[in-house]
Amino acid sequence: MDPFSQLILTISVVSFFTFQWLFHRVSPWVSVRISPGFLGLGDKQKVEWNSRTVSTFHALLVGIFCLYILFFDDAVNEDPVWGDPTLVKTNVAITTGYLISDLLLIFYYWKAIGDKFFVVHHLAALYAYYYVLGQGMLPYFANFRLLAEFSTPCVNQRWFFEVLGYPKSSRPNMANGVAMAVVFFVVRIAVMPVYYSRMYAVYGTEAFYLVPWGGRVAWIGSSICLDVMNIMWMHKITRGCYKVLRSARRSKAPAPQENGKTD
Repeated sequence: MDPFSQLILTISVVSFFTFQWLFHRVSPWVSVRISPGFLGLGDKQKVEWNSRTVSTFHALLVGIFCLYILFFDDAVNEDPVWGDPTLVKTNVAITTGYLISDLLLIFYYWKAIGDKFFVVHHLAALYAYYYVLGQGMLPYFANFRLLAEFSTPCVNQRWFFEVLGYPKSSRPNMANGVAMAVVFFVVRIAVMPVYYSRMYAVYGTEAFYLVPWGGRVAWIGSSICLDVMNIMWMHKITRGCYKVLRSARRSKAPAPQENGKTD
């Protein structure tokens, strides 16, 4: 194993133990101090709370790293299939450690946070990341996909508000709902033309045919499936946001006054 591969493996292992530590130690300690309502939650809710706290931290860390690579990593942007994947590998290694950590927690706390969809999602992502970490291919597309993590904090925050008893029509909840819809659209829907235009640009080239069949399936197949789900989720989020804003507007509207005669 070459030194760089050893470094990537080390980053993945450190990432795994770091996210375990954040779940078991840091999240409970911080949550008690910033949200007194945490103590009133049931055991299963506390497990999900800590899981979502760690998820939010991971999303922000990886998302910021993604933006840096997207704007400043010239090697990856110039050759999206075989460009120097050093920074992308580092970012994907962090995510790999997180996904394995989260899978372990899902299985261990299945009654609290068990979800077959997340198991399938995590395993599919790990399969795709194998080609990035093991063979250094498709760094641009792997990095671009991780931009979707920016929508995770708002999704988690909606759950936090719900479990703390915030009404859907409350200002914090509505502000988060609008932010969630906007961010989800920007990082998952609006970027589709950019993503698929880069995919189309390399399709049929020599670099494309150097990617093995398994890599192409992980790349193209998973991209289409994910984006179909993203469109469905965007539809649900938009409808939910519209309903909440409409009901809030109705509740604020002044009641009609009856015209009566006075004696």
